Amino acid sequence: MAYDFDVVVVGGGIVGLSTAYALTRSRPDLSVAVLEKELDFAAHQTGRNSGVIHSGIYYRPGSLKARYATGGAAEMVEFCREHGIAHEVTGKLIVATAVEELPRLRALAERGRANGIPVTELDPAGIRTYEPQVAGVAGLHVATTGICDFPAVARRYAALAEEKGASLRTGNEVREIVRRPDGVIVRTTLAELRCGVLVNCAGLHSDRIARLAGDDPGVRIVPFRGEYYELAEHRRDLVRGLVYPVPDPAFPFLGVHLTRGIHGDVHVGPNAVPALAREGYDWRTVRLRDLAETVRFPGTWQIARRHWRYEVGELHRSLSKRAFTAAVRRLLPAVGEADLVPAGAGVRAQAVAADGSLLDDFAFAGFDPADPGSARRVVHVLNAPSPAATASLGIGREVARRALAALEAGG
Repeated sequence: MAYDFDVVVVGGGIVGLSTAYALTRSRPDLSVAVLEKELDFAAHQTGRNSGVIHSGIYYRPGSLKARYATGGAAEMVEFCREHGIAHEVTGKLIVATAVEELPRLRALAERGRANGIPVTELDPAGIRTYEPQVAGVAGLHVATTGICDFPAVARRYAALAEEKGASLRTGNEVREIVRRPDGVIVRTTLAELRCGVLVNCAGLHSDRIARLAGDDPGVRIVPFRGEYYELAEHRRDLVRGLVYPVPDPAFPFLGVHLTRGIHGDVHVGPNAVPALAREGYDWRTVRLRDLAETVRFPGTWQIARRHWRYEVGELHRSLSKRAFTAAVRRLLPAVGEADLVPAGAGVRAQAVAADGSLLDDFAFAGFDPADPGSARRVVHVLNAPSPAATASLGIGREVARRALAALEAGG
């Protein structure tokens, strides 16, 4: 097969663009294309998050998330500094609001130290030195957390890749993938491309792209919407930086938190409710295909069975501003309903196994350089939710490494 490109990357979010950037840096002679179905890059998870550079404190020591986030936080700050992208190393507080949360807080401090992260334990007076309006019985201060403009980071990855010759193609939705021994044919709404290796960084649609490529990903993306409020402008002084509750280890979400953004706004949220479409940013957006896939998937019902009490609470807070405000007041007692202004929402691409277990780490599939018998001609990023933006430089290098090995092996 005569190739149009050596490597075609599907997905123009921060992971797909960092992969293109890594590919063009490692092999300047390589021909690379990025296919994005939207008319602009970073339209979904990358452009709809709270902009936090995560320290890595939450993640199991030795996991990919821990490895990529701890190094990725410093690397992301340096990248932003080098390229003039708005950022700030703010630090953050993790606050226990009840005594029963103290064992989890202590365990989190131990996990942070195991990951090499500087952690300071605080009493209530210590909390107030950082955040005078925040209430808690104990807290942790994590100095390496920061904030940045992730859409700007993604755009910079795109520009740097394009400077090295990458072809960036928006408005190209992948409709068909044909794998052959000598290459891959990718048919989109606008073109047909032939390549040596296909890289799947499709985020919310990564499992579908894997199936189009003829692979069984073993997981399904089950979309969860995170809804935000923000503090009214005249109440932004209630929060100086970033404030998080102690997370529930049984669920992969961090709970409603307070995030001062790079432009001075203060986001409050997100919650975590089932989305009725993979790109369902409100209750009005329903896509029957997405909903049917979610409902038919056995893992969905296993999640519901295990976590129904948690989800009932999340749904209540989604539908009732009063309930949402009550959750926020556990951390920030001075806030009232009138202080919260509706803001945007995001959808998390959470990979779920058929038994209902939620993948708690980054997950790759397809060609693996360590396994000569692995799938040919493709590399899949099957699970890359938060902290993927923080870790995007490292993830991009890893995916590029796999793609280059696949190309060298002839798939």
